[in-house]
Amino acid sequence: MTSFSAARMAAVFLKELQQMLRDRLTFAMAVGVPVLQLILFGYAINTDPKGLPTAVVAADGGPLTRSLLAALQNTGYFHITAQPASEAEGDALMARGAVQFMLVVPPQFERRLVRGEQPALYVAVDATDPAASGNAIAALNLVATQALAHDLSGPLHALQPRAPPFELRIHRRYNPEGLSRYNIVPGLVGTILTMTMVMLTSLAMTRERERGTMENLLATPVRPLEVMAGKILPYVLIGYLQLGVILTAAWALFEVPMAGSFALLMAMIGVFILANLAVGFTFSTLARNQLQAMQMTFFFFLPSILLSGFMFPFRGMPHWAQMLGELLPLTHFLRIVRGILLKGSGFADLAPELWPMLAFLAAAGALALARYRQTLD
Repeated sequence: MTSFSAARMAAVFLKELQQMLRDRLTFAMAVGVPVLQLILFGYAINTDPKGLPTAVVAADGGPLTRSLLAALQNTGYFHITAQPASEAEGDALMARGAVQFMLVVPPQFERRLVRGEQPALYVAVDATDPAASGNAIAALNLVATQALAHDLSGPLHALQPRAPPFELRIHRRYNPEGLSRYNIVPGLVGTILTMTMVMLTSLAMTRERERGTMENLLATPVRPLEVMAGKILPYVLIGYLQLGVILTAAWALFEVPMAGSFALLMAMIGVFILANLAVGFTFSTLARNQLQAMQMTFFFFLPSILLSGFMFPFRGMPHWAQMLGELLPLTHFLRIVRGILLKGSGFADLAPELWPMLAFLAAAGALALARYRQTLD
């Protein structure tokens, strides 16, 4: 047996390096994925969201109330975006996900406070994602003790007892116990479907090409749209089968409630499945082999789970990251599935999240069809 040869090793090294550089997609993934992770984890991910949209229902708008609201915004956690006329209007905003907090200032709040009666302020919190509101709730308790310290001076100095001059009654809506599984398990419906639907469909056409059966398919009179529909529909059934398994486990093992319409959930999930299958079909027309199809799937899946609000609070991300997240179907589907399961949201509440998914489905489907026509040529 001959001894180790550095020259022979160098020849194999150069051959492998040239082969790797020829595969531009694989090389781009090897460089692009670490860069994408650095950017997302370094700039986009934030576990301490601030500037949370807040609705204020103020039946008493005196100077002490204004000082309280100013102190609330000075914490950085609250951004007053709406001042509904009634608590019912504020409830509707929270049900749609337009606000995270709602503060209700009762009538004669200042009069009762000056009398030392310790009036109560009602705070409703959208607790579907406990991580998004935990630090903000802690800041509320600090506001209760310090917000009016400057105003309660001079003749009102006696109203600065050791206890807060008013009471905060915090109600965690939709998830009173703050259970993280109520947020994670519904989110898993979207993430599992995203990963499996895109991956399975992206492998469909590349498998045909690698096995040599693509030529037989192209020789048939089947039109591109018919091929696309025929390839996608079996995976729709698989998606609903996966959904049945996940929802059964959610109810039986994790006791996740079903507050809304099961039929509405099925319809919304159908749109989401089709959107992901269209992405997978597009990848299958771009990839030359199954390895490249898997790489594209991972490159799509990574920003989906990081920018959608599944792993980290969506409102904690900077504006540019939120804009990117709004382009992903998973972002809107997470709001839909959590809204139906936890909030009991109806179609009117979820319609703003449905249209972006339909637009994504149309765009991805048109691109997949155009790419498949090029393959025919």
